[in-house]
Amino acid sequence: MPRYDYSSMGFYTYDCLGWPFTEVPPGGGTVFIDELTIAVSGAAGTATIAAAKMGLKTLAVGGVGEDIMGDWVLERLKYFGVDVSTMQRKPGWRTSSSIVLTRANGSRPALHMRGATKDFFVDESMFAQVTDAKVFHLGGVGLTEAMDSKRGATSQNARVMKAAQAAGALTTLDIFAGSQKDLPAVAEVLPYTDYFIPSIEEAQALTGMTDYGDTAKFFLDMGVRACVLTLGGDGAYYHDRDGSKFTIPAFDIAVKCTCGCGDAFNAGYAVGLVKNFDPETRVRFAQATSALNATGLGSQAGVVDFEHTLNFMKTQKTRK
Repeated sequence: MPRYDYSSMGFYTYDCLGWPFTEVPPGGGTVFIDELTIAVSGAAGTATIAAAKMGLKTLAVGGVGEDIMGDWVLERLKYFGVDVSTMQRKPGWRTSSSIVLTRANGSRPALHMRGATKDFFVDESMFAQVTDAKVFHLGGVGLTEAMDSKRGATSQNARVMKAAQAAGALTTLDIFAGSQKDLPAVAEVLPYTDYFIPSIEEAQALTGMTDYGDTAKFFLDMGVRACVLTLGGDGAYYHDRDGSKFTIPAFDIAVKCTCGCGDAFNAGYAVGLVKNFDPETRVRFAQATSALNATGLGSQAGVVDFEHTLNFMKTQKTRK
């Protein structure tokens, strides 16, 4: 049996979030807001904590700085029972951090410092531990500079994903992409990806395509087993190599903050894999996790536990 249910490698960040953001005050002025919080976020960080909340035995793999933000991120991960033995810290590193300004409609412009996400490196001596999981998640390709860069014929991210598949793990992938120039780093890991889970905006930026089916087929042709496009308020689209494809609508909720919604979706999807849900139930459960995330301020805020998410999935109305 694998040591972990879920190993989540990549982008871990410290977020400070304020709500509702309405304007930047002129000069040295002040605008009052109703709420302020801090959260562990990022394509790997949000997924790690949300998965742990829902009962998965989880390993965090990434890097933080030797600063107060890094101290807090590690303590917060441990609070939820996450194994942090493979989180790296080195002198001179700074924790990847964001100031997130959340508007009343849930959208959230942000100021971000890249930090240790670009510096951490998983060498071959760590492969046995980090891939000893039922599900191995790589979150943040495009931001993990040291892991994205080629060392010889391929990137280190690709080597870890290949090792994870060889060890028997199911692999999931999320990315940070804004244009087709980001495709080479993503292409490195696609042949070792069972489930590719980009946002529709990222997928379209990489491919230049607009049709969901064509976009998914582009990535299937590059080696992934299945593509799951997160569509924001329009739900999610699933398409796999066997020809199965469907769209799941979004849940009808009052959105507070969309920060981390796609990353929470990744956690819900991993729970579905561990629980052996069928594809449609798996995507619906991931949608429920993402929707709950959006009901609170900050990543994972609305995610409580597995039973709460399952009940929400079964009872909450979907959008028309």
